[in-house]
Amino acid sequence: MRTIEYQVVVNQEDQYSIWPVSTEAPEGWSSTDFEGTRQECLAQIDRVWTDMRPLSVRNAMNSA
Repeated sequence: MRTIEYQVVVNQEDQYSIWPVSTEAPEGWSSTDFEGTRQECLAQIDRVWTDMRPLSVRNAMNSA
């Protein structure tokens, strides 16, 4: 049986983290609606977070 303990959260800079499901995400972070075990959440982050640069840096580099 799988125990859902964590959720994947993202901030306005497109940076990802995991956070306990039982606790509201901190200010500035929102849920991606992906929940699972710690390992499942970390695997999801590996799949979706392909560019580690903050969004503001990516945008500045693209406009230069």
